[in-house]
Amino acid sequence: MFTAALPSIAWPVFLQGLVLSLGLIVAIGAQNAFVLRQGLRREHVGSVVLFCAAADAVLMMAGVLGMAQALHQSPLLAQGLAWAGAVFLALYGWQALRRARQSNRLQAAPGGEGLRRGAALAQAAAFTLLNPHVYLDTVLLVGSIGAQQPGAQRGWFIAGASSASLLWFAALGYGARWLAPWFARPRAWQVLDGLIGVTMLLLSAALVRHALS
Repeated sequence: MFTAALPSIAWPVFLQGLVLSLGLIVAIGAQNAFVLRQGLRREHVGSVVLFCAAADAVLMMAGVLGMAQALHQSPLLAQGLAWAGAVFLALYGWQALRRARQSNRLQAAPGGEGLRRGAALAQAAAFTLLNPHVYLDTVLLVGSIGAQQPGAQRGWFIAGASSASLLWFAALGYGARWLAPWFARPRAWQVLDGLIGVTMLLLSAALVRHALS
């Protein structure tokens, strides 16, 4: 396993970033639907996947490093953000558990005219950067939690969070033909939202423990 090659002190931080990022990114939304559509059409899949993953990585890196500098200057801010992150994750987990009780599905019709590479990337940029939630998730939430990590471990946290984006978008784009029927089943999303809800609540509890210590 990849985690086995990491230093023993680094892989829990890597996994924390990976799990947190996956929990935030795996949701029914326009960006995921667009990547799925491109995968179904087999159009510029690599370019779209790399753009979405790179955009997330840059935003998360900016959030973690920027927040780290701010938190280093103000321990009270660090504690306040830890509590704020715990509350947000608890609410996010609660909302995911509520969604798990509903019937949702992700559909991306493969019809329509093909897109040039530039047009596909422009749409990917719009779905990614014009969504205000992306900044809340990557810069503020991932940034504030990643900045809580000591020194060099922030790099492993960023690596884990960035890997989650790359793995998810690659699976969505290149596995679209096989994943589309699964994503169209409401029951599958209910199970997924249930797992996300529990995971977010566990991460919230970990942040509360960090804030209290």
